[in-house]
Amino acid sequence: MKKTQDNFDPGSGIRYRRKFLLGATVPLVLTIAAIAGLVFYQSKTLAEREIVALEQQLLEAKKKELKNYISIARTAIGPIYGNALPHDREAKKAVMQNLAAMIYGQDGYFFVFDYDGTNLVAPRQTHLINQNWLGLTDINGTPITEAFIKLARSGGGYHSHLWRKPSTGEQAEMVTYVIGLQDWRWAMGTGIFIDDIQKTVAAARAEVEARIQRTFRYIGLIALAALLLVFATGLLINFRERSVADAALKRLTQRIVDTQEEERGRVARELHDGISQILVSARYALDLAGRRLNTGDARAADSLRKGQDSLATAIQEVRRISRDLRPGALDDLGLGPALKTLTGEFATRTGIKAELETVVFRNRLDDEAKIALFRIAQEALTNIERHADATEVQIRLFGHRRGATLRIQDNGRGFRSDLAGQGLGLRNMQERVEQLGGSFRILGSAAGTVIEAEVPLSHLLRPDSSSKESA
Repeated sequence: MKKTQDNFDPGSGIRYRRKFLLGATVPLVLTIAAIAGLVFYQSKTLAEREIVALEQQLLEAKKKELKNYISIARTAIGPIYGNALPHDREAKKAVMQNLAAMIYGQDGYFFVFDYDGTNLVAPRQTHLINQNWLGLTDINGTPITEAFIKLARSGGGYHSHLWRKPSTGEQAEMVTYVIGLQDWRWAMGTGIFIDDIQKTVAAARAEVEARIQRTFRYIGLIALAALLLVFATGLLINFRERSVADAALKRLTQRIVDTQEEERGRVARELHDGISQILVSARYALDLAGRRLNTGDARAADSLRKGQDSLATAIQEVRRISRDLRPGALDDLGLGPALKTLTGEFATRTGIKAELETVVFRNRLDDEAKIALFRIAQEALTNIERHADATEVQIRLFGHRRGATLRIQDNGRGFRSDLAGQGLGLRNMQERVEQLGGSFRILGSAAGTVIEAEVPLSHLLRPDSSSKESA
């Protein structure tokens, strides 16, 4: 015979621990990943806004600086330009000389184009002077000369394009501000290279990227610490739960042993106190009948009838014990008739008025539920007989949308509704219901006790099932 330990799967505990760790770590990792993604997106968006705002601020400062340069130039040439006629060559020459001399910084200067596209002033790039540059574009195809003339005709404005930087000789981004000297049909302007702005923006962007990387490293360290904490907590909980489970298993095993011993003791007492004495009485009666037959005593028939009656009583007692262990009506007819028989025998034996109310279930109970509810009723009636001092007991078995409920109420002394400190009987009732996934309640008061055991709908069978259940 194979031992019950052979059914134990040693890998089930490992699988449970894996499921526990996965159940704890996967949501944590997903949460941290979501937080990291949100932090990255928010940081990136905010940093880009700040960088764009910084670039705009620096660019606006450069544009204001250009306006100031143009204002200085207009102030310098104002007395000459304001008093000259449109074709005054001397005045134009004097203005060109003044503008050519007004250089600033390493790359700053003023330029002049006439509306026909001829360059008149370019102090840092003299090869442009006196040549027509109409149609000039930068390396990206952005118009330059036409844009200057258009802005001058419209009153002035800014224009961005690439231009060779005098100090380096390389192409760089430039912002120019152009105004028009309408009397002379000139486009006068100056420009500032903004590669320093681009460097500042690039440095700011690099700093932001470094800051985001540091933030992600911090998040990674926090995530690693959280995972280690989860693993440590899981191991601690697993160790604690295993200890608790072992202790609970030991208590359950002890309760099972106690219950078995109690049941064996009860059966032994009934066999000794009931059947054994009845059989001894039957034996004496039969022995007496035999002696009387040998002596021709007419009372031999009476002794034989007494022996027969004793044997009949013994047979009834054996049937009663058998019904207590496993009533045949429970398997053959269902829970309702079994409870009816149990209630009738209880009332006859104890003199306590017992009423049973039950209905035919639309869906019948399975074997597990029938056995559990019958044992609960059996244990409850035993407790009432021994401890309640009750005069009436009402048993009600009914079905509902949630499943089926067995309700037992007496008018006895009552006791505490919690199971702490109670005997094995009440604990066995609760454990039977909990194994079925149901609920168990005890309501105790001075007016009596109510026991309710509810089994879920999953233990009700379909009408076409082979299981029997009737009222």
